[in-house]
Amino acid sequence: MALNNTYEARLVQQETAVGAGVQILLLALLGSAIGMGPAGLLTGLVFAITSWALLSLALHRSRLRSFGPANRVTLGRATLVGGVTALVADSFESSPPVTLFVGLTAVALILDGVDGKVARRTGTSTALGARFDMEVDAFLILVLSVYVSMSLGPWVLLIGTMRYGFVAAARLWPWLNAPLPPSTARKTVAAVQGVFLLMAASGFFPYAATFAVTATALAALVWSFGRDILWLYRNRPSRVRQTPAPPAVERGCLRRPVSVSGG
Repeated sequence: MALNNTYEARLVQQETAVGAGVQILLLALLGSAIGMGPAGLLTGLVFAITSWALLSLALHRSRLRSFGPANRVTLGRATLVGGVTALVADSFESSPPVTLFVGLTAVALILDGVDGKVARRTGTSTALGARFDMEVDAFLILVLSVYVSMSLGPWVLLIGTMRYGFVAAARLWPWLNAPLPPSTARKTVAAVQGVFLLMAASGFFPYAATFAVTATALAALVWSFGRDILWLYRNRPSRVRQTPAPPAVERGCLRRPVSVSGG
């Protein structure tokens, strides 16, 4: 039994290594196709190594016996996000090809609706898979907000950093870690962030429309976070009984303390 467990653990870790290899291959293809500069290549390489290391550590701690089909979809999406990250880093030196940038981002956003369905249909939903999915989502939103902020201003960064600020605040106020009730509105707001930012980043719309779309995305996110924070505050335990709740996650949402689902 111990030998079987060791063998299965190695197979799971091998899948993450393959993902990192595919990420590096994508960077090589991008570098040769568009002449990507050192900033983009280095950023993409750091993303590949860091994501591989963090995912490998999480898998080791969770002791999953199978990586699962949903996690494979999320891993493929993470590879695309790494490519988008490299393009954004390279954009500080030269503008990336719009078609390539929009294409990679659009596929990554479309696949966001696939991994959760695969997890539910195959019965492979796990807390790790949901967290993996959420982190990929959050990082893509952060990268897109960085890119859009170069044309609209630093206020756009609030969209990408709001989730990370929420997680940081939860370390100071543990009641923010409490699970939230399911909410279709929360999922919808989270889902449209990437779409709106991609619209703004594409350059297909005039400045006024781009500004309006981005401002709408930020307003919706502020409303969603504000509503949830208010609910958590009103339902927080008394100071005497207050204890940190275990973190939970939900596919399709950008914040940490929500109900568990996913693959």
